[in-house]
Amino acid sequence: MVWLVNGLLAKVLNLVPRHQEIVERILGAQHAREFIVLIGCAEIVLAIWVLTRWKYKLSSILQIAAVIAMNILEFFLAPDLLLWGYLNFFFALSFSLLVYYHGFILTPKYKAIARS
Repeated sequence: MVWLVNGLLAKVLNLVPRHQEIVERILGAQHAREFIVLIGCAEIVLAIWVLTRWKYKLSSILQIAAVIAMNILEFFLAPDLLLWGYLNFFFALSFSLLVYYHGFILTPKYKAIARS
């Protein structure tokens, strides 16, 4: 749901203009709207992928990499635009740990139980 809400509402529909401001700061203002819509669409696709549970480990790795990469860029290039400032990175790491737990620990256990 995180990817769907952020992708559709915050980025594609631009209900959270702060996201576009962050992209403007990092990639420049000239094509920021186009970039933010593309990023939002990618997040929607990722949400669908996660919901299908297809290659869940690969999707977990991609989610973790995307969250960490985005937050490192934002941490250094746009900390004043983040909802929780520098603490945003703490929440990103927490989310990444949750994704790791779900993708690599919890889901394999459920699949093993379902096969028994």
